[in-house]
Amino acid sequence: MAVSIKECLELQLLEMEMLFSMFPNKGEINLRDQNALTCIQLYLKNTKEELPPQIDYSVSVNIDEPKVKVDLQVILPHTYPYSAPQLFARSNALDREQQLQLNKHLTSHVSSLNTGELCICTALQWIQDNTTPYFQKRKVCSEAAPKEKALRRTFHRMWIYSHHIYRQELRKKIFDCAKQLNLTGFCLTGKPGIICVEGIKESCEEFWHVIRYPNWKHISCKHVENIETQGNGDNLRLFTTFEDLQFQAHGDYGLKNDYHMDLGQFLEFLKQHQSEHVFLILFGVEGKQSDN
Repeated sequence: MAVSIKECLELQLLEMEMLFSMFPNKGEINLRDQNALTCIQLYLKNTKEELPPQIDYSVSVNIDEPKVKVDLQVILPHTYPYSAPQLFARSNALDREQQLQLNKHLTSHVSSLNTGELCICTALQWIQDNTTPYFQKRKVCSEAAPKEKALRRTFHRMWIYSHHIYRQELRKKIFDCAKQLNLTGFCLTGKPGIICVEGIKESCEEFWHVIRYPNWKHISCKHVENIETQGNGDNLRLFTTFEDLQFQAHGDYGLKNDYHMDLGQFLEFLKQHQSEHVFLILFGVEGKQSDN
């Protein structure tokens, strides 16, 4: 049975109403775009023709033992609940390995639910009921580690598009985060700004969460590649480091930072890394090499 986007959006609004009644206090639910729900309502009333933005929000969950908070970051595709939501749980009281394990098991639980079932409330309940063991000492996690080695993992590659990347502090945040999470890829500075990160799926998703918040609005993940593997997936990497790309720019249009990257040079770089197909995905046109 085919389900329309409008039917999916109606279900999403119903779920949001439930969540606001369950978490009524200020700061418990934070919408990234405060106008998103209004845009969806206008779209459902046929007042607005263009597709509304995705619902992107976080929910702060109190854990009784220990007394900590876990934030669940949620991004709903327009076809949710008939396609999977993007979920990422994080807490300052968890170290990186514990956080990765928490998200792996949360994803596994949500994946076991029936397609078409609203699952955010279920995910939040799972976090409240099952998070306590992840806050135990690293020693406990280390003892369990050998069991994890036999499990298959997902190697992830994300292609991220931004209107521009100029600010030095933003570039520093991107490079520091990629290094901390053991991700390879590149950051193309200028206009447009392009980021590619590759590594274990949970690390890539954490990178995506960290760089976007609190206020990077003109950014989107254009394409994702997933490969099932065992171990760390290093043999699947297309890049050996996280590179700083800066190609020849075309003009500044009278503005200090308004310069466009030579996309012909960028296409050649993609070809060298077996990624030419991504050019069409990022820019909507077939790539042509630079004359230089």
